[in-house]
Amino acid sequence: MTLRWLALATALLAVATWPDPGQSLPQGAPETVCDTMLPFHSGGSVLPQSSVSPFSVETSSTTVGQGQTIRVDLTGVPAGLSFGGYMIQARNRNPPYQIVGQFGAARDGTIKLMNCENSVNNSATHSNAGAKQQVLLEWQSPVDFLGQVVFNATIAQSYNEFWVGVPSQPVQIVRRDLTAAPLPTQSPPASAGTTRAPYVPPNYVAPSNVAAATSDPIYNGCGQSKNCFGFPDGCVSSKTCTSIAVVTVRGDIYEFEIQSGRGTNAAYVAVGLSEDPKMGEDLTTECVPENGRVNLYSSYTSATPYAATRSVVGQSSARLMDASLVDGVIYCRVQRDAVTSVQGKTFDLRNGKYHLLVASGSSLKENSVGYHDIGRLPSGNAINLAEVQDLSGSSKLLVQLHGAFMIAAWIGTTSLGIIFARYFKQTWVGSQSCGKDQWFAWHRLLMVTTWSLTIAAYVLIWVELKRAVWHAHSIIGLITVILCFLQPIGALFRPGPNDKNRPYFNWGHWLGGNLAHILGIVTIFFSVKLPKAELPEWMDWILVSFVVVHVLVHLIFSVAGMASERHQSQRANNFQMGDLSHHHQHAMRNGMSMERKMDAPYAGMRKGLLGVYAVVLVLFVVVLILLVVLAPIEQYLGKS
Repeated sequence: MTLRWLALATALLAVATWPDPGQSLPQGAPETVCDTMLPFHSGGSVLPQSSVSPFSVETSSTTVGQGQTIRVDLTGVPAGLSFGGYMIQARNRNPPYQIVGQFGAARDGTIKLMNCENSVNNSATHSNAGAKQQVLLEWQSPVDFLGQVVFNATIAQSYNEFWVGVPSQPVQIVRRDLTAAPLPTQSPPASAGTTRAPYVPPNYVAPSNVAAATSDPIYNGCGQSKNCFGFPDGCVSSKTCTSIAVVTVRGDIYEFEIQSGRGTNAAYVAVGLSEDPKMGEDLTTECVPENGRVNLYSSYTSATPYAATRSVVGQSSARLMDASLVDGVIYCRVQRDAVTSVQGKTFDLRNGKYHLLVASGSSLKENSVGYHDIGRLPSGNAINLAEVQDLSGSSKLLVQLHGAFMIAAWIGTTSLGIIFARYFKQTWVGSQSCGKDQWFAWHRLLMVTTWSLTIAAYVLIWVELKRAVWHAHSIIGLITVILCFLQPIGALFRPGPNDKNRPYFNWGHWLGGNLAHILGIVTIFFSVKLPKAELPEWMDWILVSFVVVHVLVHLIFSVAGMASERHQSQRANNFQMGDLSHHHQHAMRNGMSMERKMDAPYAGMRKGLLGVYAVVLVLFVVVLILLVVLAPIEQYLGKS
């Protein structure tokens, strides 16, 4: 009897606590479903709907800077359609598909924040299951992530009807030069991520404005009916441009098409019209995704300091005819006026000849585009835009020779020349070349080579630029060239060995040479960031490795030199000259004279270390010169 009453009580309790079929989970989704986002309704027996969701996830912008905030809306289609529960999170669109960013708390308490994947507030759900027609959320992008994210939502219209993995359009996270105000939440710890991709229903049809195109028509007619130019150089023929600009002229209609490459994380793409193949005093056309649409801007660039200013250009001089953002690829079609005047300079597209400058970058500034870190390339020749022809990039030969000469001089010959002068004065004693001791002959040869390469490289870059451009690389480089130029001139006025001013010369010559060497290497470090050089950022690590090797070699030579001096002092102290007979003293003087014609102790070790250092130095120089000559090296490594 007791068992019957217990069974009846259990059944009544189950009925009393059975959820209302018209409601979702009353206090939001539990954190146990962070990975699947699947409601466990009726023990999992209720499956998600397979039809296209009548609800949508909309974002206030398709591009957002790191650490900045956008609005995310959950609404019905059509508007006014109500729903009860939801769960939403943003995931990396690419592997490892981790949850990123943070949601902000609502002032009215209608949003419940969730901590998924050991992070904080990176998912959100409802705090009550009452009917709602719209939910507005604030989401802050992470400060340490670049790329595309997709918002995925589970939305329940009722207990038995819900859709899982309702996606938003991709949102591009780009670098920002402006600091965004953070949401009032605790910074999350690092997450290990997950391997689950954003959920998409099997029969979900992507909107046309985010579907990947099967073919790219922008290349059709290139070199036949329109001018096409992009980077890397030669990409038009292979249809693999990282960024491309197309110019079509029909009478007085000048139409520009600009497009970024797939997978470049571009925040903008731009084309400039310039009278020379250099940045500065150019009319640029910029396509920038903002607030869910691609916007058009015209700017005028200045060279020193470099800037792109929109306020001085009439924005009505160009009109946006078509634009799209598909899978992160920015595209726009623009018509420009045939004549545009900016600050007293006239850009006459009918009669003028201009270089095309194509650029793209992953960051934005306030009222301007950011640095073109994805790439830039000017066309080699200035053309009349109506003349259809095949275009190629401007020659980088002088820039490459400048870089190669400077690396050979300041990484190679200077480093070796200093080693000879400092540690080999007591090596190869008695052996001479051209009437000079071996150490001096080699030191002079290497330093004359440094002087020649440096002067030649400086002349080459002036021929290329034809004007002064001031930044860290050029300023420190100029100081290095001046010191280098003065070193051999000072050597011509070297006092004699016994002159009272000889110590001052020695110290000045040593200081000038070492200071020039240090500044030369620092200048090479600064060259890695120059857009014109197109060097990879990891070249810094090769330069750091060289510095470490060079310092270690100096330390080993210094320790060996101290050991050699101690050994010589001990041999000299073994003889007490006052106790020797005249015969013995005469013999000792002959012996010491012979010793002065011999190498200092550990000469074999010094020669061996010199040989190893010379080989390593040659390897460093060859690798660095290849990076300069083959820049951008990524095109040979198969990377974008």
